[in-house]
Amino acid sequence: MALAADAVLRYGGYDMRSLMYDAVVIGASCGGMAALARIFSHLPAGYPLPVLVAQHLHPQQDDGFFLHLGERCPLPVKAADEKEVIAGGHIYFAPPNYHLLVEKDLTLALSVDERVQFSRPSVDVLFASAAEAYGSRLVGVVLTGANNDGADGLRMIKERGGLAVAQDPATAVADCMPRAAIAAVAVDQVLAVDEIGRLLAALGAR
Repeated sequence: MALAADAVLRYGGYDMRSLMYDAVVIGASCGGMAALARIFSHLPAGYPLPVLVAQHLHPQQDDGFFLHLGERCPLPVKAADEKEVIAGGHIYFAPPNYHLLVEKDLTLALSVDERVQFSRPSVDVLFASAAEAYGSRLVGVVLTGANNDGADGLRMIKERGGLAVAQDPATAVADCMPRAAIAAVAVDQVLAVDEIGRLLAALGAR
């Protein structure tokens, strides 16, 4: 269901650039770092939306991957801090071994509650809290991964009127996560990672 580059800017007969969103949430697991690097390479300096990411990580993972992504992206890339105010044009990652949540006042919260889908951070936890905070003005993206994390959270985003996007499973290193999302949700777009990057860039071109 991949789209040509010029068609990525449209879905359901609407010009994506005319739609208004306030934030992007992304979930990924196995193969996610490479996919995220490609997506972030499409986001220009001055991109207005915050991007919040739950990437499954080893609990003892160091900050090398943040530095790696930050060197390849014009936007600030960082681990989220407790009570941090969400700012546009920043990419926030759930720290290793913490759930990342969005509070109603659009600050970030970290939690060491039980694992969800065997994962902490959990994609579902991030997506569910962001859906409550942002409602219809949220974009949710499920990328490559080897379990079902993200499907329930993406369904919540869609139910609240947000935009639901999944990576084309045929392009994923591990296709379980995007396949589970597509099975659970009437997703708006199923795209390869570069097309997802172009889509997110277009949504920020206000």
